Amino acid sequence: MIDRSEPKLIAGNANIPLAKAIARRMTLHRGMSFALVDARVEQFNDGEVFVEVFENVRGEDMFIIQSTSKPANDHLMELLIIADALKRSSAARITAVIPYFGYARQDRRTKARTPISAKLVANMITQAGIERILTLDLHAAQIQGFFDIPVDNLYAAPVFALDVMHHFNGRLQDVVVVSPDVGGVARARELAKRIGCTLAIVDKRREKPGEIAEMTVIGEVEGKICIIVDDICDTAGTLCKAAEVLVAEGATEVHSYITHGVLSGPAVERITNSVMKSLVITDSITPTEAVIAAPNIRIVPIAPMFAQGILNTWKGTSVSSLFDTETLTPIYEGLYSA
Repeated sequence: MIDRSEPKLIAGNANIPLAKAIARRMTLHRGMSFALVDARVEQFNDGEVFVEVFENVRGEDMFIIQSTSKPANDHLMELLIIADALKRSSAARITAVIPYFGYARQDRRTKARTPISAKLVANMITQAGIERILTLDLHAAQIQGFFDIPVDNLYAAPVFALDVMHHFNGRLQDVVVVSPDVGGVARARELAKRIGCTLAIVDKRREKPGEIAEMTVIGEVEGKICIIVDDICDTAGTLCKAAEVLVAEGATEVHSYITHGVLSGPAVERITNSVMKSLVITDSITPTEAVIAAPNIRIVPIAPMFAQGILNTWKGTSVSSLFDTETLTPIYEGLYSA
């Protein structure tokens, strides 16, 4: 293996707590201190983003930790400008660690005269000098093909599987994994296979965006503990309606596992007042105070997985090994121990 210095982390303002948690986990893994590179990432009064890096990064393997979550445009520009600052400072390699990839839902033309914004964002990231992407549960896997650089798309399913097996220990025979739409069947099937349970689908028909005309459950859910699995929860309208339909079909409990808790607008209030017993999200997006205070919302950390992913990328070893529950179990040791 080529001798190289330790990886260096730098963060935008999108998710500082996650960036610091990743640095702490890397400190544990490597047995040496990791800290975020000292820099300032701020806005001028007119909204322009300005970046200044206070440490020497010449010849370094740099990892920018930045979700492009709300406000998506500000956080995207921070990512691009940080990359430009590092490139002009002669960093050896720049990897963007993007736990939540914004604009991913605009991955195709749904009607005439509309953009494919995910492709545009991919072009901007590549042109900024970023050479590799490490992300989590892309809304559409084909977005990896929008980039002309390597993209490692990690999955929350192995972590969710650990959480389900821990919290539903002794009741797994009663669990059914539910996809909230036909498009998410592959994601739900992956979790169902990992925990060894059956699968159901909520088929929904929309009259227009934001409104759901009808929902039908495909599969047996009567007397079962239903676990809804999806990648994004935005306003939570679909999620809460699906939970109601499952309860009406005889489900004894409904829980949800969502990778990215966007939770905009009335989402937290809807979830708090819904029939769902719990919503589990990751911290790919910084949780608001309302999310933290919600009695039926729980957050599982992704810092252990990303810390190992960064180290594997730096060392040139397999990142796909993190798709295995067996690999993640020791990484999450203590959180899900018996």
